[in-house]
Amino acid sequence: MMRSLFSGVSGLKTHQTRMDVIGNNIANVNTTAYKAQNMVFSDLLYQQTQAASGANDNRGGMNARQIGLGAKTAAINTAITRQGSAQSTNNPWDVMISGEAFFIVSSGSQNFFTRDGSFTIDGSGNLVMASTGYRVMGWQVDPETGDIRSDTVSALQVMKRENMEMPAEATTQGIVSGILDKNCTEVHSSSGLVRTFAFYDQLGYKYTAKLSFHAMSLDGNYYVELDDILNSDGVSLVDYYNLSNINQIASFGGGGNLDPITKVYSVPQGVTYTPADATATPPVTANYKVDYSFADALKGFSENPMMSLANDIKIIKVGTAELTDATPIPDGTKAETGAANVTVEGSAEISEEVLKSEYGLIRIKEGDNKGKYYYSDTSTNPPTDVYLDGDFATSGAAWQKVLQKLTGASGSVTLSDVGMKEDGTLTASFTAAFEPEKELLYNQKTGKLSETIEATDANKATILERVYGLKDTETKKYTIKAIAPDDGQASIELNESYKGNRLVFDTKTGEFTYIGSTGQEAATLDFAASATDLTGANVDLGHFHDTSINFATISNVNNGKVSTIAFDPGDGSSNNLGAGRKVGKMIGVEVAQDGKIRASYDNGTTKLLGQIAVTKFANAAGLAKAGNNLYSTTMNSGEFDGVGIDITSDGEGSMESGVLEMSNVDLAGEFTEMITTQRGFQANSRIITTSDSMLEELVNLKR
Repeated sequence: MMRSLFSGVSGLKTHQTRMDVIGNNIANVNTTAYKAQNMVFSDLLYQQTQAASGANDNRGGMNARQIGLGAKTAAINTAITRQGSAQSTNNPWDVMISGEAFFIVSSGSQNFFTRDGSFTIDGSGNLVMASTGYRVMGWQVDPETGDIRSDTVSALQVMKRENMEMPAEATTQGIVSGILDKNCTEVHSSSGLVRTFAFYDQLGYKYTAKLSFHAMSLDGNYYVELDDILNSDGVSLVDYYNLSNINQIASFGGGGNLDPITKVYSVPQGVTYTPADATATPPVTANYKVDYSFADALKGFSENPMMSLANDIKIIKVGTAELTDATPIPDGTKAETGAANVTVEGSAEISEEVLKSEYGLIRIKEGDNKGKYYYSDTSTNPPTDVYLDGDFATSGAAWQKVLQKLTGASGSVTLSDVGMKEDGTLTASFTAAFEPEKELLYNQKTGKLSETIEATDANKATILERVYGLKDTETKKYTIKAIAPDDGQASIELNESYKGNRLVFDTKTGEFTYIGSTGQEAATLDFAASATDLTGANVDLGHFHDTSINFATISNVNNGKVSTIAFDPGDGSSNNLGAGRKVGKMIGVEVAQDGKIRASYDNGTTKLLGQIAVTKFANAAGLAKAGNNLYSTTMNSGEFDGVGIDITSDGEGSMESGVLEMSNVDLAGEFTEMITTQRGFQANSRIITTSDSMLEELVNLKR
């Protein structure tokens, strides 16, 4: 028989196999994540009719004579690393892998590998393949830390009962951030710099703690005090539970004392010190003479509107002593309490805007009364318009009536002259009488009221307050240790206490040093277990949870006198542990690029449910197709280690939710190969028919 017959047969078989591969590719052109195959030919066997010979002295060498016996299938390769195009589905459980990794799924008895990310949730809440029901494998969440625990893969049950609802959780941690500027005016006020801290109790109810920052005398030292706690309706818990103070509910540190500070204070400006002089007649005792401003010396002066507008104010009468050009008020004249016996005079300017907004006057712009003001006098029936101008003779009484409200609460103001500028500004001279705050003396040299205080031990408290302006408060106590006899300088000791927690910064760098005690970064908002209300009844406070608040990130640096201190619940980490929450219902799930599955809840929180693990193989093309878009390992693919990898670990892969990977079959290429395969099959069939014709001719020789 002719060898060409068998070569043709082998050619037909190999081309038929190639056509099978092409047909399978085209059939799977829309199969999710299908990887196209291609077949490689190789020649079959060779029959050698003469062996090759080498050259010798008489003849040259000759090549071997070999006749081929056809073709065979050398290999069927899979384009397993070639990425398919992306198809958007908007289904959050459809996941596409970018890169060379594979999902891991389990039939229950065996692990398989796939690029098909069309997943769904079964009736038990398991994440499974939509086509086979095989469970998707991944890593679980460590209940202690809330992070992924990367160990042996297991089935992901993301919709289990405990994940459908986020239970209420008490706030256990908080963090303070921002800048505490030492020049901030609020931090030096009696109420302090007030900030709020929102937290939850164990039942999921929200509360707001009000805490305040207070500057202390020692640079870099402050204290933080709990002022109040409000419920979600803004009602203080002190009132809500009928208690006497907030410390029955919670405390924020136990307070303490600073080491005493002693400073030497010079006699301030406006105070005259006179040393003792035993030789004088009569003898002079050491004393301070303190001048007071009009606002400090006279009752109602600060509240009187005219005084806030006035300038060039001076005393013209104390009691019966009156200032004239020829006779000054005698030095040391007493200004006694009980009557308005101090008279001052001055002048003021009141703009058209103030006259209009404060007194209801309207300035006439046109006509016979141009430039005048008028008001409606409602004391007559019907009301009449009253016109006022800058002529004191004609309008002085009317102006006095209009400006009656300028007399203030405890003094009377009398206008002595009125004038008008072109822009409508009223100019007025006035006198006013006031009652002294306390018995004072007229100081002829300064034209003010003054007080003489003898520098004796009995008057030390008075000297502290009236000479040096130092007044004891709840947290600051001042003591004069000594008064220098020559210049009146006082050595004053400050004993300062603080409430709550002491907050200390490094005065060189402004960095946080400690809160409470050395080495401590956090302070505890400590709740009582119960309290007794004003009626004697017991109040259960067990639903509150102690909260540790960390201050380590704040600083004490210049920020333009503005403090940016803020409290936030939680520890500030990516998971923000300890933030607390109310009960929440699941409202959505997403798969991140690293395969982590997170649920979101209507209480504004998120929860990590697990992570889809993937794996890679040294030779992915060596995987065996197991049907249903699945692969299994072979001896030539490499083994699965049972743990898998994070797809983003090498920076080359990722997952995308709501997208599926399409087949990577190239129809143009497949049809082209189909043409060449058909022609190859056709040519091989011609080999057989031609060889048959030649055999027929051979048989016909017998005829």
